[in-house]
Amino acid sequence: MAKLENAVARRVKLPPTVYLQFAGAASGQRQARRELLVHSALAALGIMLLLSVAFRDARSVTLILATTPFALVGGVLAVALTGATLSIGSLVGFVTLFGIAARNAILLIAHVGHLVTLEGAQWSLPTVLRGTRERLVPILMTALVTALGLLPLALGSGEAGREVQGPMASVILGASPPRPS
Repeated sequence: MAKLENAVARRVKLPPTVYLQFAGAASGQRQARRELLVHSALAALGIMLLLSVAFRDARSVTLILATTPFALVGGVLAVALTGATLSIGSLVGFVTLFGIAARNAILLIAHVGHLVTLEGAQWSLPTVLRGTRERLVPILMTALVTALGLLPLALGSGEAGREVQGPMASVILGASPPRPS
């Protein structure tokens, strides 16, 4: 966009009382994307602070935050496979995906912490495996219900009125919606 503005400014000579202003959907989307990234960064800082207060353990907070890059893989593949660009909808999908991954990690770590503190288990691999076995089904059921709820949005993302919801659902599901013919 900046190259276009500079090229037009060099080639078009306007009277002193006239000026050019580039506006439209692209500039609005750029501003919305910038605001979303700033607010997401602030939210991430707040989340780290809340996790630190809740767990009082840097190891647990690090484990929770370490799950988020793995959650990105499906979303990035979905954006790449659809040939889509990063839109506001897909960015909202990534933020939601981070939240889902963090929630699942919190459930697992909190349950292992419960096993250690309240049930007297030692912090060890067998305890982690037990905690994982006990929380895997609830986490998978929640993911399945979420996927079933988002599937119609992802499949219909080429339809009018779903410019935000379709890409968001596609990123969360890691699914590639069909291209309009």
